[in-house]
Amino acid sequence: MSAVKITVRKNGPYRVEAPEGSIELVDADGNNFDLTGKTAFSLCRCGGSVNKPFCDGTHSKIGFLGAESAVKKAEETPKA
Repeated sequence: MSAVKITVRKNGPYRVEAPEGSIELVDADGNNFDLTGKTAFSLCRCGGSVNKPFCDGTHSKIGFLGAESAVKKAEETPKA
């Protein structure tokens, strides 16, 4: 099984790293993106890229602030 690594970059894109040919990226209409020769790419998270779904660096120009850390669900206290 191929190892795929996805890194959430602080206030930036999702960085995807995997052996060539091990990832399929499909758009909303079911069309495949050509990832030939790519072992790494970054996916837009800010919504501002003109090259979606890939990052083009717009996040740094628009001051995008992302939530990089998982937030633990607050434990509910039983009501008396």
